[in-house]
Amino acid sequence: MIFEMTLKSIWPFLIVLAHQQIVFAQPLSDSNIVHLDNVEIRGYFAPQPISGSTLSAFVIDKKRIGAFENQSLVPVLNTVPGVRMEERSPGSYRLSIRGSLLRSPFGVRDVKVYMEGMPLTDASGNTYLNSISLTALQNIEVLKGPDGSVFGANSGGVVLLNVANESADSSKVSLGLQGGSYQSGMQSIALKQQLGKHDLQFAQSFQTQGGYRENSAMARLYLHALDRWKYKEDRELDFFLLYSKLHYETPGGLTLAQYETNPELARTATGSVPGAIEQKAGIFNDLVFGGIRHKAKIRPHLKNDFSVFGSYADFKNPFITNYESRKESTIGSRLYFTFSGNEINKLPFWEYAIGLEGQVTNSKINNFDNDKGEKGNLQSADEINSYQYFAFSHLKLNFHERFFLEASLSLNFAGYRFLDGLKNDFNPQLMPRLAASIKANDQLSFRALLSRGFSAPTTAEIRPSDNKIYPGLLPEKGWNYEAGFRFSVLNNKLWMDVSAFYYHLQQAIVRRENVDGTEYFINSGGTLQPGAEAYVSYHIFDGSNKQFFSGLSLFSSYTKNWFKFKSYSVNENDYSGNNLTGIPNQVFSAGMTGKFLAFVSYSLFYNYTDKIPLDDANSIYSTPYHLLAAKVSVKVDVLKTSVLIFASADNILNQKYSLGNDLNAFGGRYFNAAPLRNFTVGIQLEK
Repeated sequence: MIFEMTLKSIWPFLIVLAHQQIVFAQPLSDSNIVHLDNVEIRGYFAPQPISGSTLSAFVIDKKRIGAFENQSLVPVLNTVPGVRMEERSPGSYRLSIRGSLLRSPFGVRDVKVYMEGMPLTDASGNTYLNSISLTALQNIEVLKGPDGSVFGANSGGVVLLNVANESADSSKVSLGLQGGSYQSGMQSIALKQQLGKHDLQFAQSFQTQGGYRENSAMARLYLHALDRWKYKEDRELDFFLLYSKLHYETPGGLTLAQYETNPELARTATGSVPGAIEQKAGIFNDLVFGGIRHKAKIRPHLKNDFSVFGSYADFKNPFITNYESRKESTIGSRLYFTFSGNEINKLPFWEYAIGLEGQVTNSKINNFDNDKGEKGNLQSADEINSYQYFAFSHLKLNFHERFFLEASLSLNFAGYRFLDGLKNDFNPQLMPRLAASIKANDQLSFRALLSRGFSAPTTAEIRPSDNKIYPGLLPEKGWNYEAGFRFSVLNNKLWMDVSAFYYHLQQAIVRRENVDGTEYFINSGGTLQPGAEAYVSYHIFDGSNKQFFSGLSLFSSYTKNWFKFKSYSVNENDYSGNNLTGIPNQVFSAGMTGKFLAFVSYSLFYNYTDKIPLDDANSIYSTPYHLLAAKVSVKVDVLKTSVLIFASADNILNQKYSLGNDLNAFGGRYFNAAPLRNFTVGIQLEK
């Protein structure tokens, strides 16, 4: 066990909570059926129906989340066209929207992530997404394509995580327990209680995995608390706080020969470089994140949203060649006002928002010799202060709920300060966005947009694992052109969303690896990223609970990428025209969710991922793979308590594949083998 904490020590806490008449933030669903009857996008100041939105957006609600096994975000997000999430080993996430994997050794780059309306991404551009438990999330919104006009620096997109349960029920408690293959296990609690004007919500989970490969165990403790205090009509004060304690072991990449012979291996020693097991390679990360957010309706047509937020991360990484320790503290604020005109039918004729967001992050970084998982002699020490702030405005016009026009603009500032007095202030960046949507009728709408992306290098790229500082590393930036349409018939039961885009990224940040496995980053000449995405869902029927079949929905998504390097060379090697490293040419996924006998729900998911270039020279590719997953749930009521029993299977076809390759890896250590066929069973109680 990685933590000095086991499920046995948690059980007394569970038993006490089970006798309390308090609520939960994740109600048991009567069905996992997913369809888009009345989906709204909430990321842009005020809720707007997705049918007429100018955004290329996707909403993952609680039903979609519940249709998967709930150990990882990976299979959930990989159903979204244009989104790719990887997991090199349990807990080691990597997220990409429309091709931002080039600069992601692990974690999140180019994507801005918000949680409860406050940026989880710090001022250096880093996001500890793997600290968040899937069981805590009620809703995920994915805004695809660069959108710095409202959300600041990003060149891939924006992800909005929401944990608040909007259920009208005022008193519930939910308990969950599950276990499965590769020594996986999870316990979860969710509570909701209405006390006067306070809506109190709490979620906790503890998850462990033994791992498929050597040196790939993981453990995560997650807790969050939310108090939504509606102290006056149209006035609300939210208090949010989360704590996450995460540790996962890092097995390291394998060569093709090792991967084919024994994919369960961890990285072995070579010459003077020790192996992952000997060095006890892994990640330890304690994260505290939270803030206070005030929302007020000052006048009938004037609203205000103001938040103050901060985070503290204690990050340790015993690696093959050194032991890195980082202590990172962030503080920031976001303020905006929204003005609106008189409503025409349901929506106002015009809406205007103006605001500011800013944050600073202090990073104290020390590198020591790694003496078999213990700190040795100090190798280097640095302190880096990073900042990002921007002012933004956004105008939306609504012409008879048929034609929508949006114009946004932000002015962005970012830079670094180093301990020795060196500084790097990037040039201020204007980030415009112009978009339009027209509804030909109630079934068909078209959209087009132009936007600019900008993403500064992160602290981990300015000072990567080779312990050198690269002050000359420049932000990447580019223009995105996009068009699409949405189509629905049969009272929204059949839904289609199609988009095509062309993104020209300049000064792309690309990862390189040294002989000892340490990394550094360079700016390439740029990339050309044309692509197409499609999503189709068909909600066939909702039947009576007295019928044998009481519901059935189908969906499919498809992503096609024609991503290439442009004017890109390293030393004497010219890679211009090559396929973009780490990005599959096409991805297809499909699924089915349904219900029968009134109390049995089921889901089935399929994913095909095309071959992936593993180096800039396109000299080696991963093999394509086919994944199949299924889940069956039975829900019954026992003594006024809802009991949900479920079983799931992943990688049913027993595919051998690498989910999260090490790109441009020295010595050909590209491959991180994913688990073979595995199973999970669990139970969830709600009262």
